[in-house]
Amino acid sequence: MPRPLVYFLYNVLLPAILILGLPSFLIKGIRRGGLSRNFLQRLGFFSNKTFSTFKGKKPIWIHAVSVGEVFLALKLIEALRTTKPGRLIVLSTTTTTGYRVAAEKESNTLTVIHNPVDLPWIASSVLNKIDPCALVLIEAEIWPNLIGLAKRRGLPVLLANARLSTRSERRYKKFRGLIQPIFSLLDGVSVPFDEDVARWTSLGIPAERVVVTGSIKFDHSVSAASDEKLREELTNWLTDTKMPATRRILLGASTHSGEELLLATATRALQGEFPELRLVLVPRHAERGKEVTAVLRDAGFDPILRVGAAKTDSTAGKAPNERVWIANTTGELRSWFHHAEIVVIGKSFHVTGGQNPVEPILAGRPVIVGPNMENFTDVVGELLRVGGIRQLDGQEALGESIRTLLLAPSEGLAMAASGAAAMARHAGSALRNSRWIDSKFET
Repeated sequence: MPRPLVYFLYNVLLPAILILGLPSFLIKGIRRGGLSRNFLQRLGFFSNKTFSTFKGKKPIWIHAVSVGEVFLALKLIEALRTTKPGRLIVLSTTTTTGYRVAAEKESNTLTVIHNPVDLPWIASSVLNKIDPCALVLIEAEIWPNLIGLAKRRGLPVLLANARLSTRSERRYKKFRGLIQPIFSLLDGVSVPFDEDVARWTSLGIPAERVVVTGSIKFDHSVSAASDEKLREELTNWLTDTKMPATRRILLGASTHSGEELLLATATRALQGEFPELRLVLVPRHAERGKEVTAVLRDAGFDPILRVGAAKTDSTAGKAPNERVWIANTTGELRSWFHHAEIVVIGKSFHVTGGQNPVEPILAGRPVIVGPNMENFTDVVGELLRVGGIRQLDGQEALGESIRTLLLAPSEGLAMAASGAAAMARHAGSALRNSRWIDSKFET
């Protein structure tokens, strides 16, 4: 389909989509908090203070949609500064939770903003104000108007760490006629795996524009150490909330609805044999904390929230092993891995897609995932080949799988070590991406 027609259809449909999606956006914003903060930035308006940080300075503009992509972008930014420490970067993010995480790293060389709505007059206004030297989009974050307007200005537009699941590839191919005219505007795409090259070229990107750099997400050579201060803070919270000193922690990471009760029930069944076993849950969406609390309390557990817990101690009349710790926070998951003995990855039992299984493996922890890891097919396949992860066919096997790892901790550590060795090829990916970005324009 001709590119002008694609843009015409997109700009006719986008306002309707935005209006229909507005209620959901507002509800999510209210639940997650921070909706009103800098809201006008989404419409292209900046305060004088924000505008002065990048006015006339030709920054690199990097866009990351939410928390996971923000962490990845921050790794890339750190690597970019190794070659030019004083370079200015504008980091935009779509979600309020992503903004909160990014804003913690704001400095005199990093400005954090909310991503503007992709309406042509708004995108044009923001491009004029930021006046970047390059636009770098993280993973598969494609905004047609922003990309098209950037290309008209002669800016290099790059897609970094472009992860494309098999499911997303199938969906894109159904609309290849609409997608190819936009994707072909990209000046370069960096991908984590060799298998990704064919996926992106099948969507209309010339093969010479695609480069394999490994995954920034799995690159712990940059910011590899967990925040020691935060780890100490988590330890203090556990102690203050009656976590026993002899604990063996099972961590439910990035859990979704239904998985919290599944893990709590499995933990309860194992505590007769392993009385020191305790469960910590980190829901994928922090605002679900109260919902998870209600579900567990109705099932007879004694849940406690990391944020917003009742000031009165709810342990009265409860057995110590009925307590479940719920970390309803954003940006702490990587530090929680260092407190766990075993990690179970969410969105893999009751929901499809899965979540990132690599970070706990790189932290030296054995990882269990359910059958639904469609978004990480390549990674899980690589880890299974070397015995670096345990994938279950269903939730019925969860309790026994946890039990075998509790009985033989050394086997779990060996499993994690095998997985970490397989992921070692991703080390240095952030630096490789930064050099690739530098090669696309004059710095």
